[in-house]
Amino acid sequence: MATTTTMTATTPPTPMGMDYTNEPPHSSLLTIQAKEPFNAEPSAAALVEFPITPEDLVYCRNHGPVRVFDEETYRVQVGGCVKSGRSWTVRELKGAFGKREVVAVLQCAGIRRKEMGVIKKVNGVPWSDGVIANCRWGGVLLRDVILAAGVDTAEAREEDMHVCFASYATLCEDDKYYGASIPLGKALDEMGDVLLAYEMNGEPLTPDHGGPLRVVVPGYLGARWVKWVDTITISTSESPNYYQQRDYKILPPSIDSKALATPDVWAKYPSMTTLPLNSVVGSVTPLSSSSPSGTAILVKGYAVPGGEGSNVKGVEVTVDDGETWYPATITYQEGRWSWTLWEVEVDGVEVSGRVRSCAVDSEGRRQPKEGVWNLRGVAYNAWGVGEW
Repeated sequence: MATTTTMTATTPPTPMGMDYTNEPPHSSLLTIQAKEPFNAEPSAAALVEFPITPEDLVYCRNHGPVRVFDEETYRVQVGGCVKSGRSWTVRELKGAFGKREVVAVLQCAGIRRKEMGVIKKVNGVPWSDGVIANCRWGGVLLRDVILAAGVDTAEAREEDMHVCFASYATLCEDDKYYGASIPLGKALDEMGDVLLAYEMNGEPLTPDHGGPLRVVVPGYLGARWVKWVDTITISTSESPNYYQQRDYKILPPSIDSKALATPDVWAKYPSMTTLPLNSVVGSVTPLSSSSPSGTAILVKGYAVPGGEGSNVKGVEVTVDDGETWYPATITYQEGRWSWTLWEVEVDGVEVSGRVRSCAVDSEGRRQPKEGVWNLRGVAYNAWGVGEW
């Protein structure tokens, strides 16, 4: 018989009662976009210098206060449509299951929202192009944890089921807890590399990044990588949480105000899983030129694939709005889930100007020149842009 596990923690108070006074210190290398909750990002110029993003340059995205927990007592519960409800402390997870490491890029759905906001006002933190991080995550396979609890398919076919994640451990702006879900098939995919992670870059996860335990879902947007995860429920439906049902969705451009974005409208559109093919110009450095009338530039940037099953095959840059393209050299890719770093030197350009980047994936798809506006300012992927 399926069992349902409920969270035993006290229901958090309303956002009006949020207390940020005991938050741990945050990295000084980040640009603060909002103080309460703390939301901050590095510059893309700093990011593209490191294949694996150092912790001090990993962006912080929060919907409530950052809290510090002890891995010896912090516990995650697994319930819902399972044969046996189970719970483990982080230390017990380490002892019960083998460690898996995966390099995967984490990116916020609102990356480049500030650029979309130039087209028309959007709702959300005005992120630039630094809400992305490529890290080596360590933890246990979610698949192994679910199999240990056993999936009960009496209420639905396995392919129609979902894994719902929740964090009651800290307060939340728009709901009583932060929640998200992914298809059960994604969680059980032997090649999916979905983790309950307790390490980042070989070190214990810090509070800013969801320590002592967070979800890592390679290929999916960061909203599904729930930090401070303490409850996992196998369910016949998606998470009912605000952030799954009424946020992180791409609404059509005709829905251009909060008044038009009614609950019925939100319900019509699918929850986001992946983000589109994208590239960003991180830095443009003038160099000495062989041309007496121009200059040379060194352009560096990053690119990410769109969706699952594809990868970045190449990146091209243009200094004349697409009339002429220069192929970039890929300097870093690792495994199935990492970002791509690239660079290219262009000689004989004007003394000052603009450079644009366009990623191409393994299916031959090209990054679009223009991005499509939406109310929440998510999934913006127009050509990358830089100036010198």
